[in-house]
Amino acid sequence: MTYVQGFVLPVPADKKEAYRKAAADFSPIAKEFGATRQVEAWGDDVPDGKLTDFKGAVKAKPDEIVVFSWIEYPSKQVADAAHQKIMTDPRMKDMAMPFDGQRMIVAGFTPILDEGKRGKPGYVDGFVAAVPAGNKDAYLKMATKAAALFKEYGAIRVVETWGDNVPDGKVTDYKGAVKATADEKIVYSWIEWPSKQVRDESWKKMMEDERMKDQQMPFDGKRLIHGGFATILDA
Repeated sequence: MTYVQGFVLPVPADKKEAYRKAAADFSPIAKEFGATRQVEAWGDDVPDGKLTDFKGAVKAKPDEIVVFSWIEYPSKQVADAAHQKIMTDPRMKDMAMPFDGQRMIVAGFTPILDEGKRGKPGYVDGFVAAVPAGNKDAYLKMATKAAALFKEYGAIRVVETWGDNVPDGKVTDYKGAVKATADEKIVYSWIEWPSKQVRDESWKKMMEDERMKDQQMPFDGKRLIHGGFATILDA
């Protein structure tokens, strides 16, 4: 994996199976055009934030669930070409979209950290942050230290990606989701866990771990958005 398309979108709670089916129908097309993996994760533990949160990021309604999703590609070139092909593929015209596409946010990201192994996670922690462009190295240093601890406590894989092609949206976008300023970059990241139980136990241990107490955060943590998501598709 050397490039990621990251998505966040609101889906009506009663359209879960329709969404999963639509995503599963789309997967072979994405693979045909070069994608190596597609993961769809359904909001499970998505807290409200004081400044920012996943629900606000996509203007989710009370009857909607936030979905955290990504597609992995071998390169940016393959991802860009796939996007163009998908936009013009006649098969897409007949594909049902059981959600409001205007509120979906999507962007292209370059991985800066990929620790762990490919597995079949039952649960995913998803994050979006605004990081000052000049703090990229400091952020990576912090993330590398944290990734080692997450793996120690049972994580399958930890991935951090740096905003590359992050467009402005008419209704919603990543910059608005975390109130990014002009000098900040969007970071899209996730942790893959074997189960929610392992994830919950690991977070408790992390919060008590002495090695995390002096951790410096080279970004505004108050605007970080985070949630726990149950995997519904991994193709």
